[in-house]
Amino acid sequence: MDRQAKEKLLADVEAFCQEVRPSEELCYAEHKYNDQAIPLAKKHDLLGIPIPTEYGGRGADVVTYARALARIGREGTGVRTLFSGHTSIGQLPILNWGNDEQKRRYLPRTVRGELICAFGLTEPEAGSNPLELQMTYERRGDNFLLNGVKYLISNGGIADVIVTFAYPKDAVGNGGSRRMSAFIVETHNEGIFKEDLHAKIGMPTANTAMFELRDYSVPADNLLGDEGNGFRIAMHTLVGGRLSVAAGCLGVIEDCLTEACEYAKQRSQHGKPIAKHQLVQQHIAQIEIDRVTTDAIVMKAAEAKQASDTDPSNTELKAQADLLTAQAKYFAANAAWDAADRAVQVFGGRG
Repeated sequence: MDRQAKEKLLADVEAFCQEVRPSEELCYAEHKYNDQAIPLAKKHDLLGIPIPTEYGGRGADVVTYARALARIGREGTGVRTLFSGHTSIGQLPILNWGNDEQKRRYLPRTVRGELICAFGLTEPEAGSNPLELQMTYERRGDNFLLNGVKYLISNGGIADVIVTFAYPKDAVGNGGSRRMSAFIVETHNEGIFKEDLHAKIGMPTANTAMFELRDYSVPADNLLGDEGNGFRIAMHTLVGGRLSVAAGCLGVIEDCLTEACEYAKQRSQHGKPIAKHQLVQQHIAQIEIDRVTTDAIVMKAAEAKQASDTDPSNTELKAQADLLTAQAKYFAANAAWDAADRAVQVFGGRG
């Protein structure tokens, strides 16, 4: 991606963020999904930021995509989650593991926003351990039948295509093969039952859902990668997912810093702006430290992921990218919490 293309992309991201903020703030206050985010993302051509141009995407490298997500993250974790679910863990596994026909069938339509993506791994009884998944599949002629429940799925209620993981039916409970497979599941056929999840502490503007598949028929052509290769696909995809969360957290910190500084200059207490009070200065200084350190860690992880993607057969680069993205997500999430807590202190009773 050349410099001009990067600048144009980031300018489009900025324009999107300016337009989405009013609806995002209103939906956050009303605790509801922001249905304006996708139309605005389509308007500014942002639903395929790292997808190659041959499929209609913007062709951004990993570092530029992380910068874009950081800017989007300033508008809230909810709107950033839309992009993570659709692109980082929705489109990218199809790009990285799909065959040519699958890429041609799905990527251009997802880039245009005709189809919205999600990633169906988490289940009620499995949590974050994919080895305990209960969703099953079995071969029936030219199709696979899938049965089971997925839970806490970002974009799950609005998705048209969900990359879904399941184990062979004969492997559950009788010592059979425990090698999961991945499927590209289209969500508009009979046998799928969705329920949006509203009782959330945070991210009210993001769509979060559970869905159940009951003898849900998926064409054999929609097997993603080789049968039994699902665990590898999931683990590879989650590296990018972690990086997208870390980048979004950087945006949260940046917004906390901007808002806290502006308010501290406007609000007066004891005859002077609170920005001149030492304790307020201490909070703002620490938010800036959170920002600087998080930026460095996230971008280092993005550079490592980019190097690994450029040379996917290099196991050393892959291990380095895995480690650094995990570190980045852990650090960025904690730093974002600290920045938000300190921003609340600066705002006092309005926090």
